[in-house]
Amino acid sequence: MKKFLKFNTLLLSFIFFTLLFIGCTKNTEKLTKINLAEVTHSVFYAPQYVAISQGFFEEEGLEVELMAAQGADKTMAALISGEVQIGLMGPEASIYVYNQKNKDYAVNFAQLTKRDGSFLIAREKDDDFEFEDLEGKVVLGGRKGGVPEMTLEYVIKNSGLNIGTNVEEDEVNVRTDIQFNVMAGAFTGGEGDYVTLFEPSATLLEKEGKGYIVASIGEKSGEIPYTAYSSTKSYIEKNPEVIQRFTNAVYKGQLYVENHSAEEIAKAIAPFFTDMKMEDLITVINRYKEIDAWCENPILKEESLNRLMEVMDLAGELDSKPPYSEIVDIKYANEAIKNIK
Repeated sequence: MKKFLKFNTLLLSFIFFTLLFIGCTKNTEKLTKINLAEVTHSVFYAPQYVAISQGFFEEEGLEVELMAAQGADKTMAALISGEVQIGLMGPEASIYVYNQKNKDYAVNFAQLTKRDGSFLIAREKDDDFEFEDLEGKVVLGGRKGGVPEMTLEYVIKNSGLNIGTNVEEDEVNVRTDIQFNVMAGAFTGGEGDYVTLFEPSATLLEKEGKGYIVASIGEKSGEIPYTAYSSTKSYIEKNPEVIQRFTNAVYKGQLYVENHSAEEIAKAIAPFFTDMKMEDLITVINRYKEIDAWCENPILKEESLNRLMEVMDLAGELDSKPPYSEIVDIKYANEAIKNIK
């Protein structure tokens, strides 16, 4: 009987320490850390925040650390310098870098949004606003050569108006001298007649009674590859499995946003917008759903890139058109769609 008890005690001890070892091994498994620079912090990138909060990146063995770069130029600088491994920004930044003959240029591998995510804010409420109403007005438009500013110009010109600084007949003065992250403050301080802002800044300004949303730039401009994930050519070549796992997580986030309500999405991304009330967050998400801002999958199509370059050309910011196959790689997006349901 003593031998039997001794055997059972040894067996239980063995099982206990085996389970303890397995548990410790699992808990100490290291995730691959990815430093990700986002062009700005906005509800516009909801699928990304969903992918983080719902553990989609962790499922793919990745730990994402966000850095708000405040502008595509700064995001690209962080990427090229190696400060971050992946950047979320407008693909126009990769076009500029390629045209500068940079050998280790940026390659876009996953698209996140397909429309301009900014809204036009006026000082007074105007339910009957038309873009022709901008004639003779001053608009705070953002950094010259950035997609938000170029898309705004594209919409203005397609409305039959011209861009000018003298605010003469048929002209709109689009100011590009104010930094992206202080545009809301400049507007409330008295600069300009209108300003373009992303969410949640647009809604917060409206809640404070300091401005009123009168139009969606994205709804007026049509589909365009507005923001995409890119990495340097060398990093992608050396780390294809990381790029694939990152794309998988992004696609899972896109599917979640497509198949869940604004309320569910708001709860998922609320930790990233602690200064917003839940009702405001839901309002913002519904705005983006209404204009069909988010991509259903991560594929950046050639015709979409051509549309972007058309906008850049109209703005006088395109020196030459890079080959699609050089600055876009869709194999990771295709693989994600193939394997994730």
